[in-house]
Amino acid sequence: MPVIFLICLIFGIAYFIYVKQKERKLIEQVTPITRGEWSERRVILNLLKAGINPKAIFHDLYIQKPNGEYTQVDVAVATKAGIVVFEVKDYSGWIFGNEHQRYWTQLLAYGKEKHRFYNPVMQNAGHIQAIRRCLPQNPDIPIYSVIVFFGNSEFKNITCNSDNTFIIYPHSIRQVVSDILTQPDANFGNKYEIMNLFTKAVQNGNDPMIVASQISSAAYYDRYKPQSTYKSSFISLLHFGRFSHRRKF
Repeated sequence: MPVIFLICLIFGIAYFIYVKQKERKLIEQVTPITRGEWSERRVILNLLKAGINPKAIFHDLYIQKPNGEYTQVDVAVATKAGIVVFEVKDYSGWIFGNEHQRYWTQLLAYGKEKHRFYNPVMQNAGHIQAIRRCLPQNPDIPIYSVIVFFGNSEFKNITCNSDNTFIIYPHSIRQVVSDILTQPDANFGNKYEIMNLFTKAVQNGNDPMIVASQISSAAYYDRYKPQSTYKSSFISLLHFGRFSHRRKF
């Protein structure tokens, strides 16, 4: 019996390593395995497994706004139905909020800890607005907003009726993309304009000055975020996961 168990264990470990290596090779068709957050790369993996062409997926984009500042976009996808823009969150606990509230609430430890974070629907709407401003030759292109919550989070009271907006868990990524692709083909003005914008935006992420500038501006706007109630303890961190997330505006 111990021999059989050992063989099964070795087989299981070997298979796990094989799967991870295969996933890594898939992700590297789009982005370096060290770029961005783990959860963002999981979105990319889901898109690839859904059959999206890797050349149509763009990760960690820095789009310049009219005021010269940059906004950071997690993942953007060019499809026949339009553009899909992903905002990726990695939170634990209960999540409360609606599309009109400037800040949403995260509750941990059964309500004993409360944190505020910027409304991801508004956040991604800002990303989409920045993208639209850079696409004058594609004024009517549909742009879909998809907010994905990773981590051990649970939607408790989330409402959103905005058009072309989805708030989902990771297991729904492929279904949402499939639904979007059933929409009528988009009326593109100039596809090259979109590809050039996204390619340049990804390249911007390789410039330390641009990245530092984006982080600085995000920190500036973050000054006005409401204070959270937080009990600092090793146990709460151990059991309820991390709260921090890269600032992106």
